[in-house]
Amino acid sequence: MNDADFEVLATAAYKGERVAARRLAARSQVSEAQALHQVLTQVAGVRGLAPLLAERGALRLRDHELRSAKLAEKARQLEQRAARMRPATDGWRGWFDGSAHPNPGQIGIGALLCGPDGERVEISRRAGYGNSGEAEYLALTALLEAAVSLGAAGLVVHGDSQVVVNDVNLSAQAVAAGRGAKGLEEHRQRVLELMAPLGAVNLRWVPRHRNGDADRLSQQAIDRSPGDSSDN
Repeated sequence: MNDADFEVLATAAYKGERVAARRLAARSQVSEAQALHQVLTQVAGVRGLAPLLAERGALRLRDHELRSAKLAEKARQLEQRAARMRPATDGWRGWFDGSAHPNPGQIGIGALLCGPDGERVEISRRAGYGNSGEAEYLALTALLEAAVSLGAAGLVVHGDSQVVVNDVNLSAQAVAAGRGAKGLEEHRQRVLELMAPLGAVNLRWVPRHRNGDADRLSQQAIDRSPGDSSDN
């Protein structure tokens, strides 16, 4: 038996069969290739070794195709996610962030709105007292109010609050089923009202480190003296 024949047998054999062959070779003073041939012949039984090898070859091929399909699907999903995370190169873009110090506590909101022709609006102000969810919603509301006043159609908005982003992106059926964020219903309604005249608003979650400008503006609002609530 040559090396090529042994490779065929070794590829077809399961782990337990390889182990059995090594033990047989040690016990019977035959080569591992001969021992493996004996083990697989015994496993094949009356149908013969060739059909067993063909069947296992087909199984390996199917498993390979399934793994390849899963990898391709995973790659497609990763690319779709990357595309959603990738900032737009044209059109209107916005970022928002809200902070409550402590939580609940004094709210500071920050937002940045950038337009295709170099427009830039920074919002940084205190917004009363509340919890972090309310702070995030108030920051998004302020951003959308600025967008409406500027007619910022085709807006892509980024925020690092999964609670707010997921809440706004809920389907009407999910909201009707009571799956929305509790206690934030009025804020969601206000945001949806502001989004309506803007057309298709794409609201995306981003990690905190990719929301630095809005975070900076919200923290500045907290640091600012209580009597100064003007936007930048």
